[in-house]
Amino acid sequence: MRPGSGLYPEALERLVSQFAALPGVGTKSAQRMAFRVLDYSPERAETFANAIIEAKTLIHRCEICQNLTDGEICSVCSSEKRSKATICVVADIRDLYAIERARNYTGVYHVLHGVISPMRRIGPEDIAIAQLAERVRNEAPEEVILALNPDTEGEATAMYISRLLAPLGVKITRLATGLPAGGNVEFADDATIFRALQERIAVS
Repeated sequence: MRPGSGLYPEALERLVSQFAALPGVGTKSAQRMAFRVLDYSPERAETFANAIIEAKTLIHRCEICQNLTDGEICSVCSSEKRSKATICVVADIRDLYAIERARNYTGVYHVLHGVISPMRRIGPEDIAIAQLAERVRNEAPEEVILALNPDTEGEATAMYISRLLAPLGVKITRLATGLPAGGNVEFADDATIFRALQERIAVS
């Protein structure tokens, strides 16, 4: 039975459709999740719904690094244990979390929230590149690590950023061995990310 077949009550159709709209969720999975929610007690269902509303209402981008936070600045930027001398640039929040899981990086981050992609009509002005350049000018870090996926869009974004930051005199490096061409930072295991960070190379 598929959504829109008329076999479900309209409210259930809408619930299944919302789950099905999530990335990586097929129709059957959406149906299972919808039926699971229907099994919740009213209190559990309200808690679930409120968690979504609260997250959407309270969570926003850190004013410094563009990470997600429910305060003015995120926990990484506000930590006195993090070195401000190194900024690790990632395309996505999930990449930040992946690097954090490796537990060997002690600097700060900058999240672009995307990569340059002419095919999808995403240019430098559509992601947080301008904010990165401003940070480098104002904070004068010793090094900027470009932890972007080694695919066409990641390479194009890294090249654009390296050219933009070159006049500022900051050392620019890329993640090195361990990340295969076409691979994604998000899905790399902890050991792979550790090696990539340890063996990063300078960008010419």
